[in-house]
Amino acid sequence: MTLSTSHSINAQFEYCLGIIRHASVEILALLNVTVTEGKDPRWLLEQIDNARLSLGGWAAVAKRLHLNDAEMTEFTLRLRLLQQRVPQYESGQEVTPNQLMAAVRFVTALEHLRLQQPALTFNTEKVEDDESQQQAHRQVRALELMLKALIQQAWPDPVRLNNHLKTLFNADRVRRWLKLGERNDILSGMMFSELAQMVVDKKEFSRYYAPLFSDRDRLTLLVEPRKTLQTFLDDIRQIRNALTVQQQLSGAQLTLLDNYYAQIAGPIQRAFEEGRTRVNPAGLMAVDASELHAFWDNAQRRDRQTGGDLFEVRDAIEKPTQRAPRTPEERVQLISGALWGAVGVMALAIVVGGFWLVTSDNAPASASGVNPAAQTAPQEMKEKPSSRETLLRKGITWDESNLRAAIDRNDASTVRLFMQGGMDWKLSWTEQAQSAKNDAALDVLLSYPTRMVEQKPCRRFINTLSHAMAAGEPLTPMRKAYLDAFCAVPAVVDRQAREVERAKRRAQAMPDASNKQWFAVQRAIYEVIR
Repeated sequence: MTLSTSHSINAQFEYCLGIIRHASVEILALLNVTVTEGKDPRWLLEQIDNARLSLGGWAAVAKRLHLNDAEMTEFTLRLRLLQQRVPQYESGQEVTPNQLMAAVRFVTALEHLRLQQPALTFNTEKVEDDESQQQAHRQVRALELMLKALIQQAWPDPVRLNNHLKTLFNADRVRRWLKLGERNDILSGMMFSELAQMVVDKKEFSRYYAPLFSDRDRLTLLVEPRKTLQTFLDDIRQIRNALTVQQQLSGAQLTLLDNYYAQIAGPIQRAFEEGRTRVNPAGLMAVDASELHAFWDNAQRRDRQTGGDLFEVRDAIEKPTQRAPRTPEERVQLISGALWGAVGVMALAIVVGGFWLVTSDNAPASASGVNPAAQTAPQEMKEKPSSRETLLRKGITWDESNLRAAIDRNDASTVRLFMQGGMDWKLSWTEQAQSAKNDAALDVLLSYPTRMVEQKPCRRFINTLSHAMAAGEPLTPMRKAYLDAFCAVPAVVDRQAREVERAKRRAQAMPDASNKQWFAVQRAIYEVIR
């Protein structure tokens, strides 16, 4: 995708559609769907959904595309957004900036898919223009400095800013930022995702930044400006990571960055011109080559120190002190453990006391004849490393993608370390493991039910399970245990009862083998959770 100011939005959009149509043929071939040519995004979404039904669920589709659960979800979300923005398209039809951004975002998803799945060979063309790459470096730098300036404008007092950061995050992270950053500038020690999180957090955004992003023509790709800004900044984080390791950006990434910069900097520039902020994006873009080079040298050094900016920009800042309340079973287990611990300590004290009484009679009477064993100071017990430290020593970072990978490869010990360290998990992460019968890892997760934080997970879980069983997979004891643990609630039971009734009527109306099997599957699931 070659960038040129003479290219219209329509030309860029049609180029994206050409890439998508070409890629569609190769992707569907991997999913056992044979087509001669690609069509519009709605058609592609329908074809992938049909492939999901025939293969037995999203887990099977993701496996063929070499994507994990999070990557598969992101891929389908971008495709659905494009389909919603462009339900149908005729050549020459007027294209909006939002439609172009939706198309280019999906092209970048296709580029990532091509990296994951070597069987895909479609071309998206790299841009070799050095000036375009330099412009991208300037834009990302300007956006990062813009975020810092907005935060400093909201919190001009460094002491109050530090205290505020301790409240939002924790004291340990603040100390790390102070150590990494420049003197009296804690923001210089924060990663791009952390700066972005400070701005797009629900409470922070509504309190300090919403009036600056109130332009009705900008940040309208998603349902609200804050959510759109969050999505844009997370995409920019990934682009910044590529620039930090000196990767050349693709044409799609450059087009996306151009549009993102206009969408984010435009409202701030307008606010500056109206006197509502001191942050001037145009001034931040005016940088000479030496200053730009120094910025990216520092960014590369920081990247080596921190291991990279790996965490996505989330919807809200997760408070480190938040934890799920203990269930009655956990409270009973805690009390029981404490009581047994007290009994053990008392028994140990009795044994030690008896041993001392026996050995003290044989001790020499003289003061100088002290037993050498009595002079030997007890060795200091080494502090047992925490679960997170143990993971780090194994070369595993504290990231949910690593937890998912451990579940998929049935690495029960690693999964247990993540659970003991306090990481939450989602029921949807177990779909592939259920099919692979990774019972060891699944059993560990099942022993930490309060860490399962997915909201209303049963519709997807039961749907995926139904298709897997229809494809011949058994309703294993582990699947039954998960259904009983998370889906045996009145709302889910009622919905499943209705599903059984629908399947029964369908089997009676069209009594073929497929409908009878579907009825049997739904009834088997209902018997477990009712």
